[in-house]
Amino acid sequence: MIAMTEPAIAVENLVKKYGETLALQGISFQVYPGEVFGYLGPNGAGKTTTIRILAGLSSPTGGSCRVLGQGTFKNPALYRHLGVVFEESHLYERLSGIENLRFFAALHGVPAARIQELLQTYDLAKAAKRPVRTYSKGMKRRLLICRALLHDPEVLIMDEPTSGLDPTSAAVIHGAIDHYRRQGKTIFLSTHDMTEAETLCDRVAFLNRGRIAALDHPKALMRRYGQPVVVVQLRPSVESSEIESLRERVAPERIAWEDDLLTVRLPLEQVDLGTQLDQLRSLGEILTIHTQEASLGQVFRQVTGTNLE
Repeated sequence: MIAMTEPAIAVENLVKKYGETLALQGISFQVYPGEVFGYLGPNGAGKTTTIRILAGLSSPTGGSCRVLGQGTFKNPALYRHLGVVFEESHLYERLSGIENLRFFAALHGVPAARIQELLQTYDLAKAAKRPVRTYSKGMKRRLLICRALLHDPEVLIMDEPTSGLDPTSAAVIHGAIDHYRRQGKTIFLSTHDMTEAETLCDRVAFLNRGRIAALDHPKALMRRYGQPVVVVQLRPSVESSEIESLRERVAPERIAWEDDLLTVRLPLEQVDLGTQLDQLRSLGEILTIHTQEASLGQVFRQVTGTNLE
């Protein structure tokens, strides 16, 4: 369990306006030492705006944002304790990987041994002298993490760190997050990956249209809002018009094609299973039937009325 001491991050009634556009509408949350805090929301919800304020790159229009008890905007003293991994590269592409790290290490007075340690840890030692422009997306993301960790920060802010990565590269980053959590670091994680959030995060906040719609442990949110379903997969043997009729009766979002198979998800607590199965059998051969707990993505959709896309 996380010791509920003084928060590492404290956001209170945070407001941000761009002209007449209200990007953040009075959001509040706290993140505690040793916690992985997931920040989930669709594009345009206000995630990047929040991260820019946390990182000291943007000032709030109203409210307050404090990291380790200090205001974030233009606060060089705080930067020694804060590491940031943005989704975009922000690397010097013509320099080598090790030259990038040496440049940023010099800003913090980090010894060369620390650079070598991180290159080894994130499997970049063999590519360290290659220009960054030759790196894959996964390698660039790992180099960004190395850069953020050079000065061993107490708080790490990560903006979509596994977006677009292959499973192997994503697993390396997941391992890094878990490792630094066990060291007592505080991690603020913006992500679209529901499995990532369920696995790694102690708590998550759902952000939608500049407001926090829900905030709790992933499992607590799934218990509170989730609805288990019966999942039926069948191979249809009827005309498409009959399938469309089923979609109208059941609700389109509960029916999906997967290759040439039809998957139907029915709310468990509302289902007269015998009647429903008889109706589905009339459409074709039933291949599998099983129950499924609510996913965090389904809970997000129920709470916010939108998909996490």
